Amino acid sequence: MNLDFSFYNWDLISNFVLKGLYFSLLLTLVATIGGVLFGTLLALMRLSGKKWLDVPATIYVNGMRSIPLVMVILWFFLLVPAIIGRPIGAELSAVVTFIAFEAAYFSEIMRAGIQSIPRGQVYAGQALGMTYGQNMKLVVLPQAFRNMLPVLLTQTIILFQDTSLVYAIGAYDMLKGFEVAGKNFGRPIEAYLAAAVLYFVMCYALSWVVKRLHQKIAIIR
Repeated sequence: MNLDFSFYNWDLISNFVLKGLYFSLLLTLVATIGGVLFGTLLALMRLSGKKWLDVPATIYVNGMRSIPLVMVILWFFLLVPAIIGRPIGAELSAVVTFIAFEAAYFSEIMRAGIQSIPRGQVYAGQALGMTYGQNMKLVVLPQAFRNMLPVLLTQTIILFQDTSLVYAIGAYDMLKGFEVAGKNFGRPIEAYLAAAVLYFVMCYALSWVVKRLHQKIAIIR
């Protein structure tokens, strides 16, 4: 097998790869923020002790976690335009799908984080006259976020890897950028190899940062 990477240059990278990399990073960022916010709401619903909040949140979380992400992406991309009567675009469809899907995973992370806070701190807040909302906002959630930060970041790295699945609906992500470049130059194998190397370098570097952060948080505790 004769591999030839000589066709790679800055013009090719800027024209094909960077556009896809920008969307992959943007999708990761938006889906993480939206997923954490929605996931925290789901976690609070499951911990509320109220059946009418717990049951729908549990069904949603377990349902999402039982379905492959690529199927959710396809369903949303095909069904929503059929329901509203107009296309919504592959990129917007991917953003909404990832927020809805990742919220189920972030919800379980946040639920574990909230439950890790000693009940004594909750009782102390109540003794000071705090409402349930004030207790969560000022006492429980800040500590839960700090404790769960390494796990949240690890899930974000997995989310970044999963962004490559948007190829199924034609969204232009980083993998798509390499694919288009490889087809244009007749070098698909080299293009996919380069994509794999870039994914590895980025995810390994982020994993190293998360590991160091986890060690620092452990020292603070």
